[in-house]
Amino acid sequence: MIELITEPAQLTPVLRPPALVMDLERLGSLNASRLSFARSLIRQMGRQRWHISCDRFELDALGHGQAIYRIQTPYGRYHAVIFSQRLDDSQRSDRVIANAWDVTFGLVEGDVEDALMTSLAENIPLQEAGRQHPRLLVISRANKSVRNFDVFVDALSKGSQPPVSLLKEAGYLYRTTAVYGNGKFGIADFGRLKENADFRRPFSAQMTAVYVLRQFSIAQVEHIARHRHAHSAVGLHIDLQRYLGIGNSTGLGMAPFLINHPQLINQWIHAREQALALAKMQIPSEEDRSQLLLLCRRAYHYFVETVVMDTHQTSRNAAVIEELSGVIAWLEQIAIEPDLWQQLTDWGEAALSLESQELLNALLIELYPAQVDVLEDAMGVDEKLDLTPDMPLVQLKQVIETHLDWALSEDFDDPVSCHWFWYRSVEKEEPRLGVRGAEDGVEKELSLAIAPRAQRTYRAISDYLEEHPRALTIEFLMAQPKFMDIIRRIQTMAATPYGEIRANLWHRDMKPIHLLRTKLSFLGANRFDPRSDRWVRVTFFQGAPLIDELNEEPADLSAFDDWSFPLMPSDSSGESAAQLATK
Repeated sequence: MIELITEPAQLTPVLRPPALVMDLERLGSLNASRLSFARSLIRQMGRQRWHISCDRFELDALGHGQAIYRIQTPYGRYHAVIFSQRLDDSQRSDRVIANAWDVTFGLVEGDVEDALMTSLAENIPLQEAGRQHPRLLVISRANKSVRNFDVFVDALSKGSQPPVSLLKEAGYLYRTTAVYGNGKFGIADFGRLKENADFRRPFSAQMTAVYVLRQFSIAQVEHIARHRHAHSAVGLHIDLQRYLGIGNSTGLGMAPFLINHPQLINQWIHAREQALALAKMQIPSEEDRSQLLLLCRRAYHYFVETVVMDTHQTSRNAAVIEELSGVIAWLEQIAIEPDLWQQLTDWGEAALSLESQELLNALLIELYPAQVDVLEDAMGVDEKLDLTPDMPLVQLKQVIETHLDWALSEDFDDPVSCHWFWYRSVEKEEPRLGVRGAEDGVEKELSLAIAPRAQRTYRAISDYLEEHPRALTIEFLMAQPKFMDIIRRIQTMAATPYGEIRANLWHRDMKPIHLLRTKLSFLGANRFDPRSDRWVRVTFFQGAPLIDELNEEPADLSAFDDWSFPLMPSDSSGESAAQLATK
């Protein structure tokens, strides 16, 4: 008898269904993961041995002036150019309509000649009001943290370290209010970066500029401290330097991005879901369990230390703290079995809040960099919504019924379902929310809400099919061309599972803060601190390796990359949370 030898079947990762993943409240519970752009950028810098140095640091005793940082990669050279100016407290604002800031900066492709520096000095401080140079990849602006900046300078000038507790509420010295790229205000278009080996991943140029600003903030407070008291001043302790990040204030201007770039959002979500599915497929070892326990304890202490102003987010964080204790106990007691991670996530979906579920998913992804990091280059896409004119109209109707059933179920005759409208402000052409029937601006309404558009399209198609049952899509569009854009989107996005956020953006109970957090989590933000339903403060690069550590060319890139959920460094009171988290 001949024995047939067959190879073991290759298991296919099972992704979570779009109906679960694309729920707006769940998306608004995401944390940064190892696929977030800030994390992948730091790995890229370490892997490719980027070198960042300060070429110019011309500041006066008060810290006002110019600085230039050179960024050398294996493929090119760039410069971060920073301008610091005096700003009255009365002018300091997080609002996008501000016209003056403590610091303005840009990321330049290539070298900065004298003529270019003159142009940059004249225009970057003006931001959108200036004539920005096409070699600029990024422009941005930032304001000092009123709580932290002067206290840091004062402490260092007197020879002591500032109290680390200050960073529990605001883990930064500067807070950006916008970081512009992709051709905004005349700077380089994103198309120029498609073949750029350094910045072809989404938002990598913007993240690089923010990372360099973090170094400048440290150098600036030390500089001012030395000029204030030259004999007693000390530098900022390296642990405090590492614990500092860069803040960001973000409002409704970010929200339309997720609606206007559905193919890109699909790529982001799909990569994250692939990473999670791959992680759940792995057969865990005792070492894997120990590592996940370490990450859970670190995240637990991180949330214990986190202080936010918003009462709702405070209660969500408190729930995470309590539930993480349960996760840790579960992991300590459960037997190791081949499907342990599937058991863990199934239990999580049944027992934990959305915030804790998605936190646990982010921690699980951390365990398997070899499987996950290859997805970094799958985060971008050439966006193009294509029309299929010869699609039978009845088939298009079926596509809507299958992929947009969530939109068809909304009752737009109910005032609750059409409470909000989105419009563009006159002040700075930024998106705003208004109450329909009660506030002005409805004549400027933006077509951001996909659900009502899909439902109107479906009804129009159904009516047309009654008269023309064999019609093609193009015939319907010739009769009603106003539906061209939405049909192009419906046909294209039918092939993507995660492009459409399954929410009625007109609904009274819709929380725009969830839209903001979704994008910010993929950028790599932490410490979400909502100030209303419409704007939020976050922190980037807190805990990330410093430029000096990058320049030392780290041999152990796994350790270099291990900076998620950073914990406060210790002070004179004793053990740090980082030490406690290892116990």
